[in-house]
Amino acid sequence: MASDAKAKRGRQTVRDMVLSLLAICAVAAAVYVFIPHSEGKGVETVSYSVDLATARRAAPYPVLAPEGLPQQWRATSVRYSADDEGHATWHLGFLTPSGSYAAVEQSDDSAGGLVRAQVKGGRPDGSASVDGRPWDRYRGDHYRALVRSTGTTGTTMVTGSASYGELEQLAQALH
Repeated sequence: MASDAKAKRGRQTVRDMVLSLLAICAVAAAVYVFIPHSEGKGVETVSYSVDLATARRAAPYPVLAPEGLPQQWRATSVRYSADDEGHATWHLGFLTPSGSYAAVEQSDDSAGGLVRAQVKGGRPDGSASVDGRPWDRYRGDHYRALVRSTGTTGTTMVTGSASYGELEQLAQALH
């Protein structure tokens, strides 16, 4: 009788473990079915027209945004804010056609201040001409940047993991 109880106890443990595993799998399947997915897109796009209009009214510099970019350029982030030092900052991020990241960053901070804030380890890397205007190139630990100082009104930067070619395409579309 003692061995019967031990055998029964062992089977109950395995049976209970299998039932618990089935219950966990059922809950996981329900969560998978009922929780929304990105359907493989990975990155959601955002509309930035309202934020752009707001930033253009509030900023102490002319706020720029791209016009005429191909549809493959998808806006993914947008914000206008003031940092701890009181600098007004405009940010507009994109997923490029190659799948890289590129962003427009504008601030009433100096070019050096904006590079330090946005391009970790940023070092001068030559220059580029976009629409006949000179832009300074910077290469950082993870990002590249094109920077153009607009004098007393601020600095415009196009930065990201995108190639210099894509950054130049974004800079050329700014209006």
